[in-house]
Amino acid sequence: MTGGLMSFTATLCAGAGAWLLVDGSPGRRRVRLLPSGGPPAGAAPPGRRLVPRPPDREAVRVVLCCLAAGVLLALWGRSVLPLVAAALLAPLAVRRWRGHRAARAVELRRDAVIAFCAGLAGEVRTGRPPAQALAAVGTQGLGAAGGAVLAAARYGGDVPAALRTAAGQPGADGLRGVAACWAVAVDGGASLASGLERVADALRAERDQREELRAQLAGPRATALVLATLPLFGLVLGAAMGVEPLRVLLGSPLGLGCLFLGALLEWAGVAWVRAIVLAAERAAV
Repeated sequence: MTGGLMSFTATLCAGAGAWLLVDGSPGRRRVRLLPSGGPPAGAAPPGRRLVPRPPDREAVRVVLCCLAAGVLLALWGRSVLPLVAAALLAPLAVRRWRGHRAARAVELRRDAVIAFCAGLAGEVRTGRPPAQALAAVGTQGLGAAGGAVLAAARYGGDVPAALRTAAGQPGADGLRGVAACWAVAVDGGASLASGLERVADALRAERDQREELRAQLAGPRATALVLATLPLFGLVLGAAMGVEPLRVLLGSPLGLGCLFLGALLEWAGVAWVRAIVLAAERAAV
C-alpha cells in the first residue's frame, strides 16, 4: 500500500513539475522569439531561436506544499484520496496565490503613481520645465509603459498620450489625471504643479478610504478564516483522543458521505462570508 502510494506521489510530482515549467496556464504561449540578426526588409528573420520562459519558482513551492500536505494526509488516513485531492486543488491554490500577488502589485503601482504626482509637482515648483521635471522624477514603479512616458518627455513626444496609455495598467488610473493636467498646462498655460497636487491629494484620499474599508472588513475575514480552520482543529483533537477520525472519514462509505457533506457546507459558509465582503467592497466604491 505504502509503496504504491509513494509511486503515485512521485508521478504526481513529476506531472506538477512539467505543468509548472510551462507556467501552469493553458492557452498561452510560453516562448518568445528573439531575432539573432538583422533580417532584410520585408523578409521574415531567418535566425530566430526559441527561448522558454523560466518557471515561476514561488508557484512551484505552492504546488509542492499542496502535494506534501496531500502525502501526509494520505499516509495518516491510509488512503490515496487526500493526495488526489491535493493534486486537483494545486492549480487552484496557484491561481489564488497569483491573484494575491497581482493585487499586491496593483497596490504598489497606486503608491508609485501618488509618489510620481507629488515628486513631479515638487520639481515643477522649483522652476524646472515639465519635461525636465519628469525626467528628474523618473517613472520607477509605473511598469513597462512608464519608459514610454519618460521617452516622450525627453524627446519631445506626446506626453499626455503616453500617460493615458500607461494609465491602462491595473492600479495606474491616476495617470489619466496627470495627463489631463499636463495637456491643460501646455495648451492653456495653467499651473501644472497645482493640478498635480490636487490629483495626488485625491489619490491619497482614495487610498485612505480603501484602507479604512479594509480595516472594517477585517472582522468578517477573520470569521471566514476561523470557519475554514475549525474542521482541521477537530481532526487534530480527534487524533489526540485516539479516535482516528481521518481513517473513519476515508475508510467507509458513511465517512466519505459525511466528509463530502461537511466539505460542501464548509465551502458554502466561506463563500457566503466572501460574498458579503465583496458586496461591501463594491458598495463602498
